Amino acid sequence: MTIDAHQHFWRYNSSAYAWINEELNLLQRDFMPPGLEILFRQNGIDGCVAVEARGSELENSFLLELAREFHFIKGVVGWLDLRAGQLSTRLDYYRQFPAIKGFRYNVQMEEDVNFLLRPKWLTGMQVLASFDFTFDLLVFPHQLGAALELAKRFPNQQFVIDHLAKPYIKDGFFDGWAVLMKAMAVLPNVWCKVSGMVTEANWSGWKYEDFVPYLSHLFECFGPGRLMFGSDWPVCLLAAEYGQVKGILERFMEPLSEEAKQKVWADNAIEFYQLNA
Repeated sequence: MTIDAHQHFWRYNSSAYAWINEELNLLQRDFMPPGLEILFRQNGIDGCVAVEARGSELENSFLLELAREFHFIKGVVGWLDLRAGQLSTRLDYYRQFPAIKGFRYNVQMEEDVNFLLRPKWLTGMQVLASFDFTFDLLVFPHQLGAALELAKRFPNQQFVIDHLAKPYIKDGFFDGWAVLMKAMAVLPNVWCKVSGMVTEANWSGWKYEDFVPYLSHLFECFGPGRLMFGSDWPVCLLAAEYGQVKGILERFMEPLSEEAKQKVWADNAIEFYQLNA
């Protein structure tokens, strides 16, 4: 079995998805489940986790609607601002939807490097930690220090780092990222998605070898027991086709045991998100 633990859907419009700018014009169209279902059949994918792509709770309703219609969507990571009023009431509301497994907030767009440690955010995280929801950390490398402290303060909250924390692969940035990722991996409540690599590399000129140091470090630190595959489709299309993205990880994991491979391809995502797969 193979689970894609990170991909997106949208009906594109420029106001709702303002982050899809002209540089990303390839993404300025609809990307919906029927198109992905074809790719899944071609690449041997059995199910996926649909992750929010816009800062609105409308996204949660949209993804829930898709999950009801397309059963290969095994779980949803919705959007929620943990600083919001009546947060406990909102979380209690979302508990009625088994498809919602956790939430994400676009921390990488926040200028404050310590955004995750602001008092209101910490108060909200304390509320979230009292529920059985996961939290996706969408951060840049310079925000990993705050993410590390956050994860230490809430050991009972399950976190997953999206896209390896987006190291600047194109520029060869490694050492600072590597130190912080190693520290993150020490914490048993922190997992990591092997996703989003190709768009951190040279979109038109990347090669497999560009990713090897990053993958080697992830597997050394987290081991195969807390890593999960994610395509980041359709964003990955800026730099690679779906099969190419999957192929990078397939090639890297060739020497691993079948048990280790199965953890990364499916078992870890199923465990982390509590999927019925």
